[in-house]
Amino acid sequence: MTPLLAALAGDAEVESLFTDAADVAGMLRFEAALAGAQAGAGVIPHEHADAIARACASFTPDWPELCADMARDGVAIPGLLRQVRRMLGAEAAASLHKGATSQDAIDTSLVLRLAELLDILDVRLALLGDALASLAARDGALPIMAQTRMQQALPFTVADKVAAWLQPLLRHRARLAQLRPRLLLVQLGGPVGDRASLGPQAADIAADLAQRLGLAAAPAWHAQRDAIAELGGWLALVCGSLGKFGQDLALMSQNGIAAVRLAGGGGSSAMAHKHNPVRAEVLVALARYAAGLSGTLAQAMVHENERSGAAWTLEWLTLPPLATAAAASLRLALALTSDLTFLQTARA
Repeated sequence: MTPLLAALAGDAEVESLFTDAADVAGMLRFEAALAGAQAGAGVIPHEHADAIARACASFTPDWPELCADMARDGVAIPGLLRQVRRMLGAEAAASLHKGATSQDAIDTSLVLRLAELLDILDVRLALLGDALASLAARDGALPIMAQTRMQQALPFTVADKVAAWLQPLLRHRARLAQLRPRLLLVQLGGPVGDRASLGPQAADIAADLAQRLGLAAAPAWHAQRDAIAELGGWLALVCGSLGKFGQDLALMSQNGIAAVRLAGGGGSSAMAHKHNPVRAEVLVALARYAAGLSGTLAQAMVHENERSGAAWTLEWLTLPPLATAAAASLRLALALTSDLTFLQTARA
């Protein structure tokens, strides 16, 4: 996203979770925690695990080399491991990433960052819900005209209007709480997902690894992307509900309807009298954008056999902008609640 477009529809806090630096940091957390878990199970010496942890903590990537390796290998882990192993002695280097596969590190890095994403979005949903509830408490008794099929219908109240914006947000928070345990799972399966390369202590290693990273233990889910697609659907639902909020406000602020007044509206280069409902319009655009991205992300569920490079790459391309769209929508919607004044348009 360009700087100008990011100023309109971006979200720096959430975009930072999907940078290369954040991704590599998550992979290194996985490698250090895996070594610790394997040392605890007696699979590698404790001194090797300590050396790996120190190397991961102090590592600075050679980014040009890593980009070249990514272009060749299709994943960052082989090149990343080569760089980390240069910091280790030969024996400790052999213990790094022992029994794991690239997808274990990459997916676990993703989940670690998704845990942060869900916390951010949950806080914003709560703040937006509180802001809408405050609007209803302040102006709820004000009579306004309901509109059905773009025509005046019957009088009702601001409280009725706000309820249609608020109630979906409460359901989205409930859905998020249900989604968390299905999504925030460690990934550890080895080359083909059966953990055979991790030895007889594989289950104990996976459980210890999960605990060290603050995730839940689970069987490997390399080619099972339903939780990721479910997250995409949830993000699109949030954007869709906020798009309805934005669409309503854009219509309600029209000349001739004037059911709301929006402070801080956008100016026109040719018509100084105009105050365009910019934030509301962006919410509509983001809702439609997210709906498309969610459908594309669902196609990334189609993995052939035990791993798909194509489906996996599609997921990388699609999920970050979808998460950003939801975060930006919440940010804009919260700002709109501060800009919003209801105007009486019907008799009590």
